[in-house]
Amino acid sequence: MDITSEETRKLCTCFVLPTFNEEENIGQCIESIFSHQEPCQNPINVLVVDDNSSDNTQKIVMDLKDRFPELHLITGEKKGLGDAYKRGFAHSLDHLNPEVIFQMDSDGQHDPALVPKFLDLIDQGNDLVIGSRFVEGGSTPDFSFRRKLISKIGNLLVRYAGGVRQIQDCTSGYRAIRATYLRDCDLGFLSTRGYSFQSSLLCELVWKGAKAVELPIEFTSRKGGDSKLSIRDQVEFILNIPKLGFRNAEDFIKYSVVGLSGVFVNLGIYIALTRIFGLSEVIAPLISIESSLLSNFLLNNFWTFKKREVTSSLYKRLLQFHVASGGAACLNYLTFLLAFAVLGIHDILANLIGIAVAAILNYIINSNWTWRKEHGSN
Repeated sequence: MDITSEETRKLCTCFVLPTFNEEENIGQCIESIFSHQEPCQNPINVLVVDDNSSDNTQKIVMDLKDRFPELHLITGEKKGLGDAYKRGFAHSLDHLNPEVIFQMDSDGQHDPALVPKFLDLIDQGNDLVIGSRFVEGGSTPDFSFRRKLISKIGNLLVRYAGGVRQIQDCTSGYRAIRATYLRDCDLGFLSTRGYSFQSSLLCELVWKGAKAVELPIEFTSRKGGDSKLSIRDQVEFILNIPKLGFRNAEDFIKYSVVGLSGVFVNLGIYIALTRIFGLSEVIAPLISIESSLLSNFLLNNFWTFKKREVTSSLYKRLLQFHVASGGAACLNYLTFLLAFAVLGIHDILANLIGIAVAAILNYIINSNWTWRKEHGSN
């Protein structure tokens, strides 16, 4: 990055702290971050991104600026965690000249004493260090069984839909990120409002080639105040899962073209079997679906995903494709039976409905499993 005349300062480590009504925690959080700065490290800047808190959060931050000149505050309308991080990243990159940007909750659940370990891992050549609750040594001692189960399921969905199976904790809010990767990210594509921003950003960073590593952390209860995680955030997280599989527009367009060709193969064989050879409308789809699966595999392998660095053998990919697409095909068939036999929809239209329902699931699984791109991360 070209440093302007206003930004001749040294490279820094910048902490971006989104806040909304965190008067009980923000002061201690800021003091703890600055207390863990080591002389050999780049200077620390702390940027508080406050969503117009109605309590004393902003006053506490302003009072601390006398003690900590490298403490900064920007404010804005409350639109959600994702929007706050976008504003914070943009301000940091434009004005603070960061080498590393930290994401950290301001509620006391993330231990600043681990900051030197994060930075050591960055110095070792990693681009993304994740404070992980789910690797060996990490823990969530205050989570209920229900919350642990929801978190595990959520992470499983992100890992497979987003193609980041090597990462165990995809929703952690405690991360150190090499700033050059944030500059290269298309933040406009990422989910904006709520906590799903965290999983979207992780997938985008890994897709850009960031080398990721996880550092075990203990994730404890917040020190004060109320949790900001709402039902709306949880719904948004679920709705954002399919979007994680569609980051590469070129691949998806090619996959869609192949899928369209598969529709013609499927319907062509189905019509031939039923109209010419007199086969049952219930049996014919089984043959036409399998024929389209084989056609789609060959076209996707030698055209759609030809440029991907896939290490598995052709036979293994064929098996994986059949497992993944076979599951989608079962959904296709069940949808067809429901539409044709139960709802009485015309058999051709019922077949098209089944194909459409299975198409998106088919792409997401195959793109991120059968032809998963090797990113070079651990």
